Amino acid sequence: MEFKRQIRYYYLKFRRLKGDPHDLSLGIALGVFAGMMPILPFQTALAVTLAVFLKASKITAALGTWVSNPLNWYFLYYFSYKLGSVVLNLPERNVVFSSIMQGIRAGEEPTVVAFKILGAGSTIISAFLLGGIVMGLVAAPAAYIIFLPVFRSFRSWRQSRKEKRNWPLEER
Repeated sequence: MEFKRQIRYYYLKFRRLKGDPHDLSLGIALGVFAGMMPILPFQTALAVTLAVFLKASKITAALGTWVSNPLNWYFLYYFSYKLGSVVLNLPERNVVFSSIMQGIRAGEEPTVVAFKILGAGSTIISAFLLGGIVMGLVAAPAAYIIFLPVFRSFRSWRQSRKEKRNWPLEER
């Protein structure tokens, strides 16, 4: 019961976000882009910084980073490295990469995994980042396209409710 209540609470907060639908959708897209990056402890900071520079919603940018969560963390890191290693033409098998993925599977803290990646050397870091950028460049426009009509419909729904409240009593 408590879980349902939390979901409803966040749904209502999401619906009540104020701002231009473009700015809100751009914030989500920037958050999704940052969420694809293998920099887990710093994704929100990157998303909000991008939102500041591109004049998007900082709140939705932070929300967009939730695309990476404990349920799909392993897959995002796996595919970001694999994509980056293909682009950089790195060998398919890598002991350091296997160690990093084993740490993620074992449930290590995000900061521990981040330090493992940082300690792996510039080639491995480049593969992770390049793959994350490629995935982000694919996912961010999709997020924008999906959320723009959502925020537009919320805005029109909110506007129609506001107009109904302002109608004279005898017309109701």
